[in-house]
Amino acid sequence: MTSAPLPHRVVDRREETHDTVTLTLEPCGEAPAPFAPGRFAMLYAFGVGEIPVSVSRILDGSRLAHTVRAVGSVSQALCELGPGAQVGVRGPLGTGWDLAAARGRDVLVVAGGIGLAPLRPLIESVLAEPEAYGRLNVLAGARSPDDLLYAQEFPRWRRPFAEATVDRPAAGWAGRVGIVTDLLDEAGFTPASATAFVCGPEVMIRATGRALVHRGMAPARIQVSLERNMRCATGHCGHCQLGSLLLCRDGPVVGHDLAEPLLSVREL
Repeated sequence: MTSAPLPHRVVDRREETHDTVTLTLEPCGEAPAPFAPGRFAMLYAFGVGEIPVSVSRILDGSRLAHTVRAVGSVSQALCELGPGAQVGVRGPLGTGWDLAAARGRDVLVVAGGIGLAPLRPLIESVLAEPEAYGRLNVLAGARSPDDLLYAQEFPRWRRPFAEATVDRPAAGWAGRVGIVTDLLDEAGFTPASATAFVCGPEVMIRATGRALVHRGMAPARIQVSLERNMRCATGHCGHCQLGSLLLCRDGPVVGHDLAEPLLSVREL
């Protein structure tokens, strides 16, 4: 991992939703160390600042895709970039999904909102090596059909099992309406022999973890990706502290057995 951002060039820009863009980046010179699903980079918009963004696709060579939602000045600046623009990339950072722990087991992916972005490389890894895993289930929730990420990829993911649900339907939406945990009873997985990967808003992570434990899944078999306000991404400033964890260093991926006691304390 390099401590200074390496210049990358935007080679593709895809609008996912009205406020979310996927940027495909390639290094202008020196390439960063290889990324793994679940890890993140600090993306630097020159002259504006940097923010943490998970890798949302690992492409051939050293090209990476990052899906960014415009919620502040830096993310807005990144979303406005087009092909040819330059971005600084610092990483890879943090912990990734432990796919090795899921080998030979059913795989359950549960995502809320933009939480689907860091899970997409994991889904693609499982699909690329189906004989190494049991049944793959992808459950995704979004605020509305227009906010659902990667809708064009669901037909391919649906060959094992993939389903999406929304909070607010719109005209033409024929899918499910409700919270993502409502889909658990339809998924084809055996809790005692499955590994779950969960990312989304904290309230959704708490609800999903408790629902899975109630169904008989061991808390240590539930991996969650947590988000806090990261500044330095080196474990020094303390902005991303959650109890005893510094999420830029000890996370963002941790076991539910470690996360649940911390997430249940509202003051943390």
